[in-house]
Amino acid sequence: MRRIRGEGFIAAKPRADGRIEGRYWTVDGNGRQVRRSVYGRTKAEVAQKLRTALMRHETGVASLSDRETVGAHLDAWLEASRPSVRARTWERNAEHVRLHLDPLIGRRPLAKLSPDDVQRAYAALLKRGLAPATVRRAHAVLRSALEQAVRWRRLPVNVATLVDLPRVQRREMHVLSPDEARRLVEGVADDRLGALYVVAVTAGLRQGELLALRWQDVDLENGAIAVTASLARARNDDTSWLEIGEVKSARSRRRVDLTSVAIDALRRRRQLYVAERLHAGSEYADRQLVFASLVGGFIHVSWLTKEFHALLERLELPRIRFHDLRHTAATLMLAQGVHPKVASEMLGHSTVSITLDLYSHVTPTMQRHAAAAVDSIFR
Repeated sequence: MRRIRGEGFIAAKPRADGRIEGRYWTVDGNGRQVRRSVYGRTKAEVAQKLRTALMRHETGVASLSDRETVGAHLDAWLEASRPSVRARTWERNAEHVRLHLDPLIGRRPLAKLSPDDVQRAYAALLKRGLAPATVRRAHAVLRSALEQAVRWRRLPVNVATLVDLPRVQRREMHVLSPDEARRLVEGVADDRLGALYVVAVTAGLRQGELLALRWQDVDLENGAIAVTASLARARNDDTSWLEIGEVKSARSRRRVDLTSVAIDALRRRRQLYVAERLHAGSEYADRQLVFASLVGGFIHVSWLTKEFHALLERLELPRIRFHDLRHTAATLMLAQGVHPKVASEMLGHSTVSITLDLYSHVTPTMQRHAAAAVDSIFR
């Protein structure tokens, strides 16, 4: 056998089956020297396998067989992550695995997965017609799964961090102007769910946060609400249902001070809630929800979307998404000179940089106000 310096030995002649053998020695848990072998069709292939095997041994990475596939690891990662993520997040991750990752790289041996494999998979997804943003979300799932493989000592490096991602064009943000926001608030004064729209456009709560809001979290006397939960869809096999779950992140759990128009709208909503509960009697499933169906049930997003668009049409306002009310609230805050850090806390962003990045279109106005404020000192 011919020795490869520091990397074991390669046999001078092929075996009877035509393969070339390479040998190296490691030390087991009892301190005994153990001989191991790798095989290949060429000496170059065997030399590469020897280097990989020794590197795995030196870094403490477990030796994987070709039977251990990327798909099997993704399934194991999903199950391991279930207790630590929100139900909706887990469902989205599982969807990316099932629809986008498993069909393209699921059968690939985990130990042989290369950056080129991942890059080709992303190219195939784009060719299939997926949006760049969707491909990037699938990438985030794969990156997290492979990072877990590195922590589990099953891979020496996360190959998903070595690929180029498709560029995403930022989706144009549609917000209501101050005059349009006033028309909305005035137009929903007599609407059964008017307070929902008023709180959304003045405080910037997410839709799920609004639909999970309970009266115990509303302090009308001090004009504030505590955001502690979010409405989410849970699934089990072929069954799905709505339930109150955790908020998006730790920073999403927050206290938000309310405007006077929001307080007035919530007072009206409180009176209506009491009347609806008395009218429905025993049929009312009282979950103490601020915004609920006529019998106390959760409000479905699809139904709310139809109601919201019908409302906009009736008030002759631009057709926007419900989520754009949150964007409108943030834009109005910043345009009125609210400090980005304060706006970030009210919106529940994890960092102020997210707020500044999302609403950079407001920055020029803020800078003009800042320049004018400093200029007034010297005039």
